[in-house]
Amino acid sequence: MARVVGIDHLVIRVGNFERSKAFYDRLFTFLGFEILGEYGDAIGWTNGKTRFWIGEADEEGKKHPHRIGNIGFHHYAFELRSRKDVDDLEAFLKRENVPIVDPAAEYYDDYYAVFFLDPDGLKLEGMKYGERGSAGGAG
Repeated sequence: MARVVGIDHLVIRVGNFERSKAFYDRLFTFLGFEILGEYGDAIGWTNGKTRFWIGEADEEGKKHPHRIGNIGFHHYAFELRSRKDVDDLEAFLKRENVPIVDPAAEYYDDYYAVFFLDPDGLKLEGMKYGERGSAGGAG
């Protein structure tokens, strides 16, 4: 029987490639990613474990902007090392004037996160789960 060992990559389509490329490049540089490859109409970043690619939507796709609540993508969560990293990400987002839809807070027991939007309104999350419950956790 086949077994999944991880998620290799995520690919999203964007409304304005250059605008989104600039946004994700700043975000991923802050998060410690490097460019994996660029192929004219697509670019990907990696941190050695996670790969994230963007490419421009076609004209038909651009007629239907993303809306949270539609069938399909709801949000993508980046697991961070610590609650402090979540706070640092929130500070970065504020400096970059990125729309924050839910500020850094504990949303579930020992689940600390910040939720924000990319230029097309796709919801992204930086989160840390289990820090208070782990040995030596900062809480």
